[in-house]
Amino acid sequence: MRASSARQPVTTADRSGLSGRDRLPSLTGLRFWAALLVVLYHLSRQVGEIPGLSQATWYGRSGVTFFFVLSGFVLAWTYDGQRVPAKVFLWRRFARIWPLLAVTSAASVAVWIAIGKEVSTKAVLATLLMVHAWSPDTVVQKGANPAAWSLSDEAWFYLIFPLLMMLPLLRTGRGRLWVMVTMSVALVGLWFASALIETGATRVWLLDYFPPTRMLQFVIGVAAGLAVKRGRTSPVGLPTAIGLVVLWHLALVPWHRAVPDSLWYSPYSASQLLSAPIFALLVCAAAQADLRGSRTGLGGTWAVRLGHWSFAWYLVHEIVIRSLLARYGRTESLVTTAGFWLLAIVISLAVAGMAYQWVEHPLERLLRRAGPQARKSPAPGDQDPAGVGAGGPHAATSGPGTPR
Repeated sequence: MRASSARQPVTTADRSGLSGRDRLPSLTGLRFWAALLVVLYHLSRQVGEIPGLSQATWYGRSGVTFFFVLSGFVLAWTYDGQRVPAKVFLWRRFARIWPLLAVTSAASVAVWIAIGKEVSTKAVLATLLMVHAWSPDTVVQKGANPAAWSLSDEAWFYLIFPLLMMLPLLRTGRGRLWVMVTMSVALVGLWFASALIETGATRVWLLDYFPPTRMLQFVIGVAAGLAVKRGRTSPVGLPTAIGLVVLWHLALVPWHRAVPDSLWYSPYSASQLLSAPIFALLVCAAAQADLRGSRTGLGGTWAVRLGHWSFAWYLVHEIVIRSLLARYGRTESLVTTAGFWLLAIVISLAVAGMAYQWVEHPLERLLRRAGPQARKSPAPGDQDPAGVGAGGPHAATSGPGTPR
């Protein structure tokens, strides 16, 4: 990151053209694209492949990494300089994610029962308590709603976030750069260290689900959010950042052909661990474009609306796919596969829109009013500028078809 010419932190006056939940509309729009990446990942692996598109999104579960980085960025950007008690912050996070988690978990369990699959009570309770990602047991990880594992990681991030904001190291530009570089190197080190783990299932759990591992990506986002808030600029512009993300995912295609997912040096875990710095560049570049008032093509009316729906879409899409598979089975031709994909996307998006409008948004407001309040009215920056911190499409996910 390099300093802007003014070297001044971003202030409310600087954001006069951006207000409310969508002060950074491009970040809201990016949420939809990250969620779409996860949806296409599940469709490819669970339903059937569409040549070209499936290969490019075969490791689309990296969308979860994007949401972890984005969550750290937005929370740091939002709460930097705010005097909000930890209990108020944590209640707001609970109000943000738990109501929709509970409703979609109930829907998921209903579908499991309807298709004749046994449901683990222990797994359901672990999901509702948001502790299921701490278990190496794949039954517990899938819980009531397989997509919800990332919320267990997010719950951990929320618990440590107030402590992270107190670290002296994050108060200086050099310290934040050191944190981002160290966390990135640590992710590479963890990936290489996984060669020492013989059991594939244990390796997948430690690298892909275990909250302390994923926390490194969140911390990168926190450092990046503070850097942007305090006047630093990204070394690359938005077009370059988007290009890097696209090139990274395209590079995974030949890698996948050369190395099977069962081996530690396959792209499966690498695609999720090593993409965090690239996603951090994307988030920084998009946020700074919004703060400059630039048109990015990511913050239009429908882009923002779909971004608002992304958390619900993340939590319901696999349930819809599972239901359609139970009704129609796996597809056998390209035409039927494309039709299944289109039907699943349309239905799940429609359900997500209704869930946002009638469940997620109103229950969040209700719980926020009912819970502890800060002594003073929150400043304009005391809301998620991209509606994140939700772990999903946030936060995104592993469905029953995810290879172990």
